[in-house]
Amino acid sequence: MDVYAHRLDEQQRRELLEALDVLAKDAKYNMFKNTFPDDGPMAITHYQKFMDMFNATAEYTEVAAICGNRTGKSVAGSYMTTCHATGVYPDWWKGKRYYKPLMIWAGGDTSITCRDIIQYKLLGDIGDFGSGMIPKELIVETKTRRNVADAIETIRVKHVSGGVSTIVLKTYEQGRAAWQGTEVDFIWIDEECPQDVYGEALIRLMTTKGTILLTFTPLNGLTPLVLTFLDNDQFSDATHRKYVAKVTWGDVPHLDAASIALMLDATPENMREARSKGIPTVGDGNIYPLPFEQISVNDFKIPKYYPKAYGMDVGWNATAAIFGAWDRESDIIYIYSEYKQGKADPTVHASAIRARGSWMKGTIDPASRASGQADGAQLFSMYATTVERGGGGLRLTVADNAVEAGIYRVWERLQSGRLKIFKSCGQVLRELSMYHRKDGKIVKTNDHLLDSMRYLIMADQSIWKYQEQEVGFHAKKVIDMSTYMSACT
Repeated sequence: MDVYAHRLDEQQRRELLEALDVLAKDAKYNMFKNTFPDDGPMAITHYQKFMDMFNATAEYTEVAAICGNRTGKSVAGSYMTTCHATGVYPDWWKGKRYYKPLMIWAGGDTSITCRDIIQYKLLGDIGDFGSGMIPKELIVETKTRRNVADAIETIRVKHVSGGVSTIVLKTYEQGRAAWQGTEVDFIWIDEECPQDVYGEALIRLMTTKGTILLTFTPLNGLTPLVLTFLDNDQFSDATHRKYVAKVTWGDVPHLDAASIALMLDATPENMREARSKGIPTVGDGNIYPLPFEQISVNDFKIPKYYPKAYGMDVGWNATAAIFGAWDRESDIIYIYSEYKQGKADPTVHASAIRARGSWMKGTIDPASRASGQADGAQLFSMYATTVERGGGGLRLTVADNAVEAGIYRVWERLQSGRLKIFKSCGQVLRELSMYHRKDGKIVKTNDHLLDSMRYLIMADQSIWKYQEQEVGFHAKKVIDMSTYMSACT
């Protein structure tokens, strides 16, 4: 404006200043309208993972944004809270809608962080409420929190139905007891909370069939709460699924390459995965510290002349199997399919595995690592009832359960590019990213598929076989299997 201001007369300058003032006030007091708009550089379509998360609330009760820092997760949380509190939804919204005033809880770590993050996102600057996500004209009243300067405990907001919604700000430092009480329609938890607080919060939603939203960066590692989401998200076979949005620095338009480079440089190396990608920190170190791009491949049609086999791990909480195809010419084993399900009888697991090829051979750990299931010898007998005797069992051998040797063999193949995993095997890749040691010991959590993969890589040569009707196919490529396998091991 300074360059051209001298060309304007007094009236034009006054009009220009008034227009700029209107724009400034619009930006300050219309945050809700200006956040996730339909078009423009910050349009909702550029925040696809957040859009998918909002829309997922139509189906999922438990929703979590497990994200990197500075990705906008708290903005997304305050946006959803405002939508529900006011009953005002954007045209693109396909998630759950409420048509009446709500009782809403929003929770943070402490009274201070609750004031500085949640309160600020919802109300704006202290002394200038309405500069946050909730439109100024819809704020009915606020009630202050005792003993914490400038902290708000309750916000009352106009709802389009004509009533008034109530938002109560709570903290984890108050303990589980503070989360007891009345029924609640919607809960937003910003930053990870203790497991008992989360459980209590869920109970508040039982009669209302409401939704709970978590927004956090997993800086505390693989806590029980994080594991419940990663083990039971929309990509798993769990009965009670949870929706997880994993938003990284590269997924949001407000962070450019230069900003990302500066932030990475300022972040300690052991925290970079958590802060930039929302991947939980893993104690003393990841056992297979390789980038996703190096170990995964796009799915492709497996050639008929690739021999196949599978590895299987058993347990009451989870029984798992991974299926491999071996390219003999390049000595690459491709993990092309996965199976994982808990709390089911062996006949259920056997049926699912046979459906992928009853002719295929597998290798199984005969020991069950969880109580409530038959002992190892009985399990092997149940799974290995031979087809020849009319059973519905599997063609199995006993796995080599040498853990450290098996990990080394898997690592050797991964590092050299001779073990690749189809991108559709999301649970295997997720277990790989979290598999770690603490105090020098392997943390035996969320690793059933990785155990299955280790059994397969350590298996005897004889389990790798062609589909029976394909024996003799591509004859010019068929060489002496025992000689070739001996040379590759």
